[in-house]
Amino acid sequence: MTDRGLDLTALPKEVRDQLAELDLELSEGDITQKGYEKKRTKLLAPYIIQTPVAPPRNDVPPPAPSSSSQAPPPASSSRYRERRSRRTHRGGGTRDDRYRSDVHSEAVQAALAKHKEEKMALPMPTKRRSTYVQSPIEARTPPDSSSGSDDETSVRRQSSVVAPLPPVNANLQSPDCWINRSAQGSSTSSSASSTLSHGEAKPQPQSQPQPQYKPQYQPLYQPPEPRRAAAVTDMLAQSRIAPSENSAPPPDVTAVAPPARGPRVDLPNNAVVRGMSRVQSRSSMMETADGVPVSSRVSTKIQQLLNTLKRPKRPPLSEFFTDDSEEIVQVPQPDPNTPKPEGRQIIPVKGEPLGVVSNWPPALQAALARWGATQGKSPALTALDITGKPLYTLTYGKLWSRSVKLAYTLLNKLGNKNEQILKPGDRVALVYPNSDPGMFWVAFYGCLLAEVIPVPIEVPLSRKDAGISQVGFLLGSCGVGLALTSEICLKGLPKTPTGEILQFKGWPRMKWVITDSKYLTKPSKDWQPHIPTANTEPAYIEYKASKEGTVVGVAVSKVAMLTHCQALTQACNYCEGETLVNVLDFKKDMGLWHGVLTSIMNRIHTISVPYAVMKACPLSWVQRVHIHKARVALVKCRDLHWAMMAHRDQRDISLASLRMLIVADGANPWSVSSCDAFLNLFQPHGLKPEVICPCAASPEAMTVAIRRPGVPGAPLPARAILSLSGLSHGAIRVNTEDKNSALTVQDVGHVMPGALMCIVKPDGPPQLCKTDEIGEIIINSRAGGTMYYGLPGLTKNTFEVIPVNANGVPIGEIPFVRSGLLGFVGPGSLIFVVGKIEGLLMVSGRRHNADDLVATALAVEPVKTVYRGRIAVFSVTVFYDERVVIVAEQRPDASEEDSFQWMSRVLQAIDSIHQVGLYCLALVPANTLPKTPLGGIHISDTKQFFLEGNLHPCNILMCPHTCVTNLPKPRQKQPVGVGPASVMVGNLVAGKRIAQAAGRDLGMIEDQDLVRKHQYLTEALQWRAQTDPDHVLYVLLNAKGVTVGTATCVQLHKRAEKIAAALTEKGSINTGENVVLLYPPGIDLIAAFYGCLYAGCVPVNVRPPHPQNLSATLPTVRMIIDVSKAACILTTQNLMRTLRSKEAAASVNIKTWPTIIDTDDLPRRRPPQIYKPPTAEMIAYLDFSVSTTGMLTGVKISHAAVSALCRSIKLQCELYSSRQIAICMDPYCGLGFVLWCLASVYSGHQSVLIPPFELESCLSLWLSTLSQYRIRDTFCSYSVMELCTKGLGTQTESLRARGVNLSCVRSCVVIAEERPRLALTQSFSKLFKDVGLSSRAVSTAFGSRVNLAICLQGTTGPDPCTVYVDMKSLRHDRVRLVERGAPQSLPLMESGKILPGVRVIIVNPETRGPLGDSHLGEIWVNSPHNASGYYTIYGEESLQADHFNTKLSFGDPHTLWARTGYLGFVKRTELLDASGDRHDALFVVGSLDETLELRGLRYHPIDIELSVSRAHRSIAESAVFTWTNLLVVVSELCGSEQDALDLVPLITNVVLEEHHLIVGVVVIVDPGVIPINSRGEKQRMHLRDSFLADQLDPIYVAYNM
Repeated sequence: MTDRGLDLTALPKEVRDQLAELDLELSEGDITQKGYEKKRTKLLAPYIIQTPVAPPRNDVPPPAPSSSSQAPPPASSSRYRERRSRRTHRGGGTRDDRYRSDVHSEAVQAALAKHKEEKMALPMPTKRRSTYVQSPIEARTPPDSSSGSDDETSVRRQSSVVAPLPPVNANLQSPDCWINRSAQGSSTSSSASSTLSHGEAKPQPQSQPQPQYKPQYQPLYQPPEPRRAAAVTDMLAQSRIAPSENSAPPPDVTAVAPPARGPRVDLPNNAVVRGMSRVQSRSSMMETADGVPVSSRVSTKIQQLLNTLKRPKRPPLSEFFTDDSEEIVQVPQPDPNTPKPEGRQIIPVKGEPLGVVSNWPPALQAALARWGATQGKSPALTALDITGKPLYTLTYGKLWSRSVKLAYTLLNKLGNKNEQILKPGDRVALVYPNSDPGMFWVAFYGCLLAEVIPVPIEVPLSRKDAGISQVGFLLGSCGVGLALTSEICLKGLPKTPTGEILQFKGWPRMKWVITDSKYLTKPSKDWQPHIPTANTEPAYIEYKASKEGTVVGVAVSKVAMLTHCQALTQACNYCEGETLVNVLDFKKDMGLWHGVLTSIMNRIHTISVPYAVMKACPLSWVQRVHIHKARVALVKCRDLHWAMMAHRDQRDISLASLRMLIVADGANPWSVSSCDAFLNLFQPHGLKPEVICPCAASPEAMTVAIRRPGVPGAPLPARAILSLSGLSHGAIRVNTEDKNSALTVQDVGHVMPGALMCIVKPDGPPQLCKTDEIGEIIINSRAGGTMYYGLPGLTKNTFEVIPVNANGVPIGEIPFVRSGLLGFVGPGSLIFVVGKIEGLLMVSGRRHNADDLVATALAVEPVKTVYRGRIAVFSVTVFYDERVVIVAEQRPDASEEDSFQWMSRVLQAIDSIHQVGLYCLALVPANTLPKTPLGGIHISDTKQFFLEGNLHPCNILMCPHTCVTNLPKPRQKQPVGVGPASVMVGNLVAGKRIAQAAGRDLGMIEDQDLVRKHQYLTEALQWRAQTDPDHVLYVLLNAKGVTVGTATCVQLHKRAEKIAAALTEKGSINTGENVVLLYPPGIDLIAAFYGCLYAGCVPVNVRPPHPQNLSATLPTVRMIIDVSKAACILTTQNLMRTLRSKEAAASVNIKTWPTIIDTDDLPRRRPPQIYKPPTAEMIAYLDFSVSTTGMLTGVKISHAAVSALCRSIKLQCELYSSRQIAICMDPYCGLGFVLWCLASVYSGHQSVLIPPFELESCLSLWLSTLSQYRIRDTFCSYSVMELCTKGLGTQTESLRARGVNLSCVRSCVVIAEERPRLALTQSFSKLFKDVGLSSRAVSTAFGSRVNLAICLQGTTGPDPCTVYVDMKSLRHDRVRLVERGAPQSLPLMESGKILPGVRVIIVNPETRGPLGDSHLGEIWVNSPHNASGYYTIYGEESLQADHFNTKLSFGDPHTLWARTGYLGFVKRTELLDASGDRHDALFVVGSLDETLELRGLRYHPIDIELSVSRAHRSIAESAVFTWTNLLVVVSELCGSEQDALDLVPLITNVVLEEHHLIVGVVVIVDPGVIPINSRGEKQRMHLRDSFLADQLDPIYVAYNM
């Protein structure tokens, strides 16, 4: 600071004013720190004497400004220190109730010191550099665009550990020093720029040498050097984990991970090959001490998170949850040591009687009439301009005459000549800005004289004002159709382009009337306003916003208004002709009651100081008191603070004239320190201690209590020092031991004259409290609100309360009004208020006050991270309890580390002092929270934004692990063993029918001879080529729907012969060798397949690499070729070029390909003979596929299985030569390959082939083909269906116009190896119903690796049925059917009819015993078309036998079953199948390998993912997996990056609510990052590996505490 030695008091006044304004701008966030310093230096430049000064020391503690012992520092003290101290006081906004107290700061410091000893490091979230560019641009460094070199990255990348809270002022080292460098070595440079944190300096140029940090603390773990391994094992990891090994530690994570998804990738290079031995797979790995493999920085953070979560939770949980099928989450049992109220029942407290003064007017208007006539020249109101100078003074005469003119105009001059628009009793809105009290007064009294009811509201500034629609609700409930306003205000209102005033959201239609004098009509001589004696009719309506944000109108009757003025006059001892300075809002509350109503009654001169003046000149009200020798001032704690902040600029002010300083929010528990500090500072200026009068009030009860002005020299009232812990249980306990958790409160004086007061329990019936119990204050008085206007139901509960005693008996007849204030009656009948009902947070049965939490947060140093007055505290209901959320506005100059450190300290402070865990702490950029008109934070709107995901935080910390203590107890797994309950009797197990089902019999088949004759497909093709040579088997279409290729029986046979000849000649292939087929979807692929069979080779069908994404797709191809030991590759010319291209050489070794034969131009040769296998058990082909767990598995399919499968499909779908089917799916594995290549040759039907990639250029290709060819049966994949649903869903009209008609489609079957996607099939059916698609047509099939087709919805048999199962039971492996729409229900669709010849049984995967009907278990299958086994290199027989030839442990011990690896259940339905028996439906729930075992329960990722996708509109896709028992949720963000942090709480909430799980890590990524295979299945294990290897380049990673 250049102005260290400068005496600011010597500066000219205008410079001092400008400096004060600058200080205010900085504290309000209207200017950045940089801008502030620039402007300040410029202002002070002319006055600075150039002297060398020592640099300021960072460890100078700021003076504690509010301590009563410390005198204000002398003027010469260093400017630096003064600025520091001033900044700690600063703030704005009505919510800024200035909570600072030394006691509190000390308590927070002590609490944090306790935590510091524990040295807990919280993992800091990872954020992509660009995610949030904070508001003022000049304060940020530009985002780093280069990805940087590796060595530069390792230092630049901010590590993720937060210091274990070092002392505040210690020189903080870069957090990098806490992580061992080797942990970062494996991170890739691609995400270098993604993890830079915000507030750091510019990235260093590459050429500079990097500093080497020495670890200051012991690193969390010392990973060993990664070991090198053979090249092939880099691509392979451990073998498949059998389901029985589920409890083993997490599998190793390889260091190689897939690139981001370009075109769909089937298998990135770290897939696991089934059957590889486990020893080889330990390629580069790092392990933590407890044997859990880790990789790179992500795992470091997860490790920290785990360490953090190992801390004991508070409160300790009693074992309150018993595991039964109906989970009911209970609140933990109450602790017997909690404080309970023990006093006697309270006796109602009576105020002094209301005196009767002879000259009190019969109505308030009468008082105005009297003063207007007799004291016309006497000043009533002085208004100030923006600089704080008087603008105009309104005399009583002027006020009277203008009010009469307005009353006359309102009643007589608004409509046409003879119609009266306003009648007495109508409601009228008053819309006047805060800076124009005069116009408001005239309008208010004009309405009273016209006997219409004024409803003062805030000026609407825009369509998007916080709570604007709620104001509309108020106007609607009060029936307001007319608004009075001033000309200037009307000009400022938002207009439509045509110049009309905007129709605000939720508002009724409004007529606007300007009340400026020039527009008013002077009444005729004989017209006088009617002034009746005060009665119970409403006089005015005051608005009030509730905790939920609804705005209601409290009606105040004429008699209540008058009585309230009389009571205030008596309590405050107002005298005629006094001067009062009012800083409060004159439209409502104390500002209206004292400054507009009571002042008129007593002919007081009011000086109104608007909010805008206070912002520009915080001392203005003190100056007004001094200049006008005011006797009374009406302020809030905020105004006391602002005055203290600016007091040095004014030496010669005197407050000696004040007899009463009314502190309107004196009921706030933290007002005591503001009052003390103000008194301390201004006592030398003549302020007397006894004049400070805190008071308590609410819109419903009006003034509840006020401290009367004291006698000079009398002792000041005592304070109450209460235990916060006692308060949270509603009991009053004087705090003696633990200073840290104490609350000091001051009294708010005695009850108002003429009132009766009780304290009742805040919830439940209004039962009287005990003397040492905190409760809600209720008042009986003539001077209170009478009702919520237009809302009789709400009125009854608030304005007509009759208290009851402990036995529930009413204590009298008189009704009381609820004040909404919580408090108790102290010694001497003094009233103490400890909070408001609307600030009450009920967490786990304990009460916490929002203001107390704000105060604790603000006492955490340094407050330079957030703005003092802009903190919102509220609770949200998640999982059966309230959870505390704190949202604050972050200063633009706060760095990421500062913010995170401040957040973690706030967590600890609140945990220590209030014994309550925070659920979420969010920081948003400056000026983004919704504001109330006077600058405070609009709490209910902020809460709404939070719940809707519209808050856009720039920093967020979720702590569900710490604060969610009511989760059900984890399930203890029972020991596995066959117990007596499993005894079987006939077909029953444990008293239930065995869960098994079968398709119809295959034996009874009509073309027996054909089957015997053609046991092999090759024979079937030859037979068809001879008997029906010109029958077209295949038609291939292109994107335009044009036929680009056909194959008749004879053409296919001839092409197959050519290929067989080429194989034996060119490839010199021996019988039984494997040949890879590498073709795009088409007829070439089919011909090559039969060519291989003719030559006696085993075809291996492989998806060709994607030419635009070779680096990702080619390694997969290479891997299958290597694993299958292929002797030769058959492919097209184009693909052959690709395999040998330079681009291919970049990702694989192209010199070692086996022989490549291109089949485009083959010579016409015939093979010497067509191979016929000696037995049907010989392998026909190998089927390779990537499972969703990232496992590459090849299965052997025998000739017998091929024939059986084709026969089964022929029967189920009624396929024969005259039929035509359409296939739109990839033909590379599973049932898709069978339908594409085998079924037509066997059954003779014609297949119309539509390659799915053609849909990218013509979406409607598939549907228009169905319509054009009048197809009855079609087969597709989920990805095709999704493409059509998303792309064509809105275009059904244009499809119909083009003549597309799907009424011909009888069955549309989705081929998949997963649980049916009910939502997708249903939306497809509904969308295309318009083009004739039958609702019964869409169904699904199910196959697995061990059996390619288990279920397939055929042409006959009942429709697929849907059931609803209870998700809670499903997690316990039980199936409980519930009604549609039941909570926690999951709809499941039958996976198609079981194929002929197939039997399934549901088995317990652990005991391998059959299960009863209602149990979830593994689906085992027995069928002639089961695969023969896995194709393995080392042939691990044990693995093979386990999956393909398994026997039940009891029951039927002879049948051999194959294990599908899928969980499901069988349900007998009411429908009948073809044979007339009741139909058994098979329901697939999910893959056993994919299930997540958490808290002893079994979860299916898809269920959690569906919940997550519903959480926010910006979530495109999501995937979940576990890592070391933490649930990790990865979500793709399709909105803008600033929405990224909104998703974190919503995802955490929805998973907790719907699945009773706490999310450990939330990762937000770009669209397309979650890998999906060609069948449309998510590859969750690949995603997991990429995440742990830090290769996802996430937008944001949140580690939930």
